[in-house]
Amino acid sequence: MTKNPPIFRNLMLIVFIISLIAFRFYSSRPVYKNGDAVRITATVFTDPISYPGFQGIKIAGLTAYLPAYPEVSYGDRVVVEGVVSNGKLKDPKLISVSGNISFGSLARKRIIAFYQEVLPQPMSGLTAGIILGSKGTLTADFWDKVKLTGVAHVVVASGTNVTFVVSFLMGITTLLLPRKKAILFVILGIILYLFLSGFEAPLVRAAVMALLAFWAAETGRLVTAWRILFLTAALMLVIEPDWITDIGFALSFVSTASIMLFEKKIAKRLKFVPQILKEGLTTSFAAQIGVAPILFVTFGQFNIWSPLINALVLWTIPYIMILGSIGGVIGLAFPFLGKMILWLSYPLNWWFVKMVYLFA
Repeated sequence: MTKNPPIFRNLMLIVFIISLIAFRFYSSRPVYKNGDAVRITATVFTDPISYPGFQGIKIAGLTAYLPAYPEVSYGDRVVVEGVVSNGKLKDPKLISVSGNISFGSLARKRIIAFYQEVLPQPMSGLTAGIILGSKGTLTADFWDKVKLTGVAHVVVASGTNVTFVVSFLMGITTLLLPRKKAILFVILGIILYLFLSGFEAPLVRAAVMALLAFWAAETGRLVTAWRILFLTAALMLVIEPDWITDIGFALSFVSTASIMLFEKKIAKRLKFVPQILKEGLTTSFAAQIGVAPILFVTFGQFNIWSPLINALVLWTIPYIMILGSIGGVIGLAFPFLGKMILWLSYPLNWWFVKMVYLFA
C-alpha cells in the first residue's frame, strides 16, 4: 500500500486550514445590518487613536469615533451605543468607561505618564509609541507627519519590538541559566510585553512566530521561516478571524514576507552605503516592495522617499527602546534615576523628530 506523497498531504492540510478559517470567520462574525441600533459592551484591546476633538476605537468589529473626553485607554471596559453604518457606528455615544485595574494596564499607564513628565512632546509620545505602541499619546500633527513620511510602523509597536524583547532577554538569561530555563523566562517576557503594549496583530504575529521557532528548536524539528510565517497566520486567523480584515495584520505579514524575499538581494547591491544606514535602508526597501501597493490602494498615498527616511531614523530605535524601557521601569521605583536614563535618549528622539518634520 503506497503512502500519500508529501505534496498531496500538504495540499490537503492547506485546504483544511483555509476551510477552518473560512468557517470560523463566517460563524463568529456578529451579524450587523446598516441601520441597526446597537449597544456594545466590550474591552478595548487596541490603543485608541487621538484626533483633534475626538478619539477612534475599535470594538466588536466596528469603528467608533467618540468625543475626546472622557478619554478611553487600552484595557478599559466601555459601553457604547450607536447605529451601524458600513462597519462604523454612526453618532456613537459613550455610555460608560471603567478603567482596567490589572497589573499590565496600571504599569502601562504609569510608565506612559512618566515619559510625559520627563520628555516634551512629541518626544514623550514618540517614546511611548515605540516602546508600548501608545498611539493615543502622539500629537495629531506629529501622527499625521509620521504617516506622511512612511515611518508610522516605527512609532507604533510592531514585530520589531517583540524581536528586541526576545534578543534582549535571551542575551541576559542565557548568561545565568541553562537554555531551556532561559527560554521559559523569554516566553514569560513576551507574554508580559503583550499585556503591556496591547494585542495588536503585528505584535501577536511576531510573538507567535518566536514561540513556534522556540518550539521547533527544542523539539528538534526542521522548520523553515516560511512555514513558521504561514502557520502563524493560520493560527491567528483561526483564533481571531476578524484579523483577516485588519490592515495591520496584512501589512505585518506582507512586510515580513517581503523582507524574507528581498532583503539579502538588496543588501548585495548597497555595499557602498555606510553600515549605520545600510541595515535600515535595506530592510525598508525590502518591506516597501510588498507594502507600497497596499498602502497606495488603501490610503491613496505613498512617499517615494520613505526608504531613505526610514534609513535615517531606524538606527535610533534600538537605543530609544533600551533607554526608554530601562528608564521607564526604573523610574517607577526610583524617579530621579529613571529621569537621568530617559534624558540620555533626548538626542535620539530629537533626531527622529527633526527628520520627520524635515521630510513631511
